[in-house]
Amino acid sequence: MKRFFLAAVLALTATLPARAEEAIVTYKSLAPDVAFDLARAALNQCRKDGYQVAVAVLDRFGIPLVVLRDQFAGPLALRVAINKAKTAAAFATSTGDFGKRIQAGELSQDYKRLPNVVTLGGGIVIEAGGAKLGAVGVSGSPGGDKDEACAEAGLAAVRDKLDF
Repeated sequence: MKRFFLAAVLALTATLPARAEEAIVTYKSLAPDVAFDLARAALNQCRKDGYQVAVAVLDRFGIPLVVLRDQFAGPLALRVAINKAKTAAAFATSTGDFGKRIQAGELSQDYKRLPNVVTLGGGIVIEAGGAKLGAVGVSGSPGGDKDEACAEAGLAAVRDKLDF
């Protein structure tokens, strides 16, 4: 009887760490200072290229960490930048590629009808070490490809801080 009781206690104790691991989720997160540096670098790249834009950096859950709007960026630029970043985060792809896949018929046209989904270039996913950390969206230049180039420049400026 003692052996059976000891075996039962050992079996129960062995399963406790597994249950604790199932109850706790660990994830990587983008630090606000790094998000600010990324947004500032993207904004500066667009300024250098002659564009007044808005930049939004969102965390992995689609919540804004940093939003910047240049002085003469258009009235919708900030909302569109946020929605580009949300779209990139939600679909785990750049908004430029997402739009191209819809145009090519690889994805349903219904995606374009979803609220706050933007299929123009300028939104990219922020990833490092195999983890999605968030997304950045840029809006206000005369084309999504130019917005995306600024977003990529912002990401490149902080890449060394993200690689772990």
